[in-house]
Amino acid sequence: MFAITVVLAIPFGSYIAKVYAGDKTLLDPVFNPLDKLLYKVSGIDEKREMNWKQHMFALLTINVVWFLLGIFVLMNQSWLPLNPDANPDQTADLAFNTSISFIVNCNLQHYSGESGVSYLSQLFLMFLQFVSAGTGMAAAAIVFIALKNRTTEKLGNFWALLVKSCTRILLPLSILVGSILAFNGIPMTFEGKDTIVNMQGDTVQVSTGPVAGFVAIKHLGTNGGGFYGTNSAHPLENPNYFTNMLEMFSQMIIPLAMIFSFGYFLKRKKFGWMVFGVMTAGFLLLVVPTMVWEINGNPALGKMGVDISSGVMEGKEVRFGSATSAFWSIATTVISTGSVNSMHDSTMPLSGMTQLLAMMTNAFYGGCGAGILNFFIFIILAVFISGLMVGRTPELFGKKIEAREMKIAMIVALLHPLMILAGTALAAAFPGITSANLNNPGFHGFSEMLYEYTSSAANNGSGFEGLGDNNPWWNITTGIVLILSRYLPIIGPVAIAGLLAKKKFVPESAGTLPTDSATFGVMVLAVIVIIAALSFFPALTLGPIAEYFSMK
Repeated sequence: MFAITVVLAIPFGSYIAKVYAGDKTLLDPVFNPLDKLLYKVSGIDEKREMNWKQHMFALLTINVVWFLLGIFVLMNQSWLPLNPDANPDQTADLAFNTSISFIVNCNLQHYSGESGVSYLSQLFLMFLQFVSAGTGMAAAAIVFIALKNRTTEKLGNFWALLVKSCTRILLPLSILVGSILAFNGIPMTFEGKDTIVNMQGDTVQVSTGPVAGFVAIKHLGTNGGGFYGTNSAHPLENPNYFTNMLEMFSQMIIPLAMIFSFGYFLKRKKFGWMVFGVMTAGFLLLVVPTMVWEINGNPALGKMGVDISSGVMEGKEVRFGSATSAFWSIATTVISTGSVNSMHDSTMPLSGMTQLLAMMTNAFYGGCGAGILNFFIFIILAVFISGLMVGRTPELFGKKIEAREMKIAMIVALLHPLMILAGTALAAAFPGITSANLNNPGFHGFSEMLYEYTSSAANNGSGFEGLGDNNPWWNITTGIVLILSRYLPIIGPVAIAGLLAKKKFVPESAGTLPTDSATFGVMVLAVIVIIAALSFFPALTLGPIAEYFSMK
């Protein structure tokens, strides 16, 4: 599945590069009329060029509008249409968290999908899954344009990039994947609950709804929000092994393609392969040991005479097994999708550590667009550090990296651990507020709190699910983390790219540090590992590492 995804991501990356470059594509005759209709209705002049500040103003403004609309729908869904199951309104703090979460592409759900929201709310959240992914991709495209041009302040039009991301990339793929999922038994209806009589003669109410369309964009947009509370572990969200593979493919295809599109757009394919190599090395370092730990089973149960030949199966679906569930758990945390097909709370302690590290590094593949933006920060840091080490000019694509760019990069790099560690420290400092929400005491309980803030800061949305998080403390504090951890890491890279675009282009020479070599790739990986290790090792020691040694 992974190999197929990589093979298909290469030509798809070329297609994405053509979309953002304005070149002709096969889908133009189909979607040009739709684009023009959206521009006409919205009064958008798609040809008006913007600088990086105008881009960010437009991005933040439309996100505020979506946030307010989300609050209104969620707090009034009981009397609004498309609510056949009579689901109640959300409280103010839960609506705040839910609306923010879906706008920032995190989908941290403090509610159960089938009972917590109406069909109208699900449809609006589905809309947010399109535009939040499109927002991240548009921001990445701005960076592409800035790095390609030699000296300019004109970086395209945000609205045109957003519309193209949604209509030319996300929409056609969602129609294809959603159709396949529907034909594999996933519901796509606006009817209410189905009444089913099981083999024992008991009557069971089963929630349905527009599930297939929701599941398609939740993965393709690296959103991850589940239509049902148990997400892709639910048999109506992920009924069989084929749909499991398709959903894993769906959440990986665009992040991988965006890497190759970076190289195609800049006409620096070797650089794109360097980025892919670093990200893939980091991914494999996390996913391979996780699969081994889950396949080997829990040794404590083995000592008690329990058969562990099938691996760690607590919290996992038998139709998927331990190996596939372990692979999914790292794919979804590395890519910041956050969907789950098993309960991460039930994995081995060191598997929980790798899941946390996948989000703490926040640089291997990543979400739609956001992955490239996060990695761009590490490239800036690596260029500057490498230049100091070897006495070369810190340049990237003919533009000098100077103090201003480094300050922005460091602020963005340090914001991620600050949000995670400060949030977890506050939760641990007030046990009277938080301890009652923990399903497990001790080291594992600490891991549950650490995971919640890590998932929020990484725009991931998955959870250990041992934490009772639907209360004002968790809704408000994680909501604040969601806001800061989404928009500053977008504004920072776009600001750096905009500043570089204005600078005088300096042709590459023998004194220029090559950034498309394997040596530079190792340097980037080292910077990522060092920052993550130094920042998060103490917290990991208090949680999953301590739990692992307590098993001994």
